[in-house]
Amino acid sequence: QVQLVESGGGLVQAGGSLRLSCAASGRAFSTYTMGWFRQAPGKEREFVARITWSGGNTHYADPTKGRFTISRDNAKSTVYLQMNSLKPEDTAVYYCAADCDGTNWYVRRTCGYWGQGTQVTVSS
Repeated sequence: QVQLVESGGGLVQAGGSLRLSCAASGRAFSTYTMGWFRQAPGKEREFVARITWSGGNTHYADPTKGRFTISRDNAKSTVYLQMNSLKPEDTAVYYCAADCDGTNWYVRRTCGYWGQGTQVTVSS
């Protein structure tokens, strides 16, 4: 299985910023479309952002568009999520995901591999 390890979460005040990183194992990282999801306590996991293998195409969930930026460095097998202007409603466990393409994405709107998650807490 692909191993995904998130880092960069923490506690931040509203209006602040955090940068999440996701390091992937294996040499096939550059073939994967990558994504970020989040899950707040007692709520369903929701899509945040997605980036294609080349990094040339991205899309975002409406609540984060304009505030969050997804990027990737295929040479380092790492995907990032820059989060600015954070709001209390952004508080959640953030999950990195791989293989967000093909049947996974276009049929089931999900991904093939998941990290363990990193907690982001935004205080007001």
